[in-house]
Amino acid sequence: MNVRVVSRPESSAPAQGCEAAPVLRERGQREVFCGLTGIVWLHRKIQDAFFLVVGSRTCAHLIQSAAGVMIFAEPRFATAILGERDLAGIVDIDDELDRAIERLLERRPDIKLLFLVGSCPSEVIKIDLKRTAARQSERRSPRVRVVAYSGSGIETTFTQGEDACLAALVPLLPDESPSEPPSLMVVGSLAEVIEDQFARLFEAINIGPTRFFPMRCAEALPPVGPNTFFLLAQPFLGNTARALEERGAKRLSAPFPLGSEGTTAWLRAAALAFAVPAARFDASTCEARARADAALARHLDALAGKRIFFFPDSQLEIPLARFVSRELAMVPVEVGTPYLNRQLMAPELALLPEGPTLSEGQDVERQLARCRTARPDLTVCGLGLANPLEAEGLATKWSIELMFTPIQGYEQCGDLASLFARPLMRRERLEV
Repeated sequence: MNVRVVSRPESSAPAQGCEAAPVLRERGQREVFCGLTGIVWLHRKIQDAFFLVVGSRTCAHLIQSAAGVMIFAEPRFATAILGERDLAGIVDIDDELDRAIERLLERRPDIKLLFLVGSCPSEVIKIDLKRTAARQSERRSPRVRVVAYSGSGIETTFTQGEDACLAALVPLLPDESPSEPPSLMVVGSLAEVIEDQFARLFEAINIGPTRFFPMRCAEALPPVGPNTFFLLAQPFLGNTARALEERGAKRLSAPFPLGSEGTTAWLRAAALAFAVPAARFDASTCEARARADAALARHLDALAGKRIFFFPDSQLEIPLARFVSRELAMVPVEVGTPYLNRQLMAPELALLPEGPTLSEGQDVERQLARCRTARPDLTVCGLGLANPLEAEGLATKWSIELMFTPIQGYEQCGDLASLFARPLMRRERLEV
């Protein structure tokens, strides 16, 4: 099989995109969840993994609330709560952690992969979780692997917890065999139904073998090496991408698979790299594309011409702005993102029509002032800002829903569009 790396998939860029647009960089108070929140979807994805947060009762309450876990459920995450004696250095924290891990593994012998997750308290008192993980892995190998990463709000925001988790896993990935054919790795957590859809599409297009990272089973770590090509399914995985490239893997630059256009361009990046004939690609995707376009058309009347404002939350903001502007005819006013990785976002910025203010980071009071002045038809923001803005007469969409809802791929296009349409429809009914 002939393989070549393509810098950018074919796509019809606007006459003037946002590649060279100025970026308003703000460094002030921000409203965003910490990286611990990523555990909520990661613990469902890796089915024999367990996430042990070393933190406070606040950390425990955050994860329990975000996950909606009932008291009689047995989730695959927990919090080793730091007490006053731990914070004061009266007890040996290494011994305390060893005992907590021992109790956990005795109770849950099904655990194959244990993550020790740092929090704000553990970072402040400088607990070396990587050393603990190395010690525990050596002691329990090969039955259990122990890996450490930080989900601290000091170091990470909402989705960066997944990036830290996957980057910490990359050194454990086995080396690919020199005799193996070129393979594709899809990087980033996806709902299982979406993962299955993409697997069928890649098979139909004749791209493979295709593997997904993170994997569903801890023992199914995908191999990596110079013959591995990878597509990012999520835009917030900069550290993971660098770690994979250091292992020799090659990233395929593409827009992200949001909407019909984004999904087609994402798939086409792999098809071009694997030298798939255009006729084969079009035949394999045409029916799904037609369904996606029809699903999007049903929302055009409700959304076309509506002005939308994105507060920074997940790093999904730029791909979402591209989607709503190009496929739903909405008008982005401001597109805020916690961090702008120009290398990963280059294909998205090329497609995003010029006009909106691009902002990186946040000074929440200043951004609120700009939003109030703009009076957009729809504001995408965090939970803490939504109610006050609704009280001021602004329709809002919780940005966290865009992470927790399956939205990637052709079959989810209608669901993705409806997430933007529903708040406007609800407001119309209330006004009537």
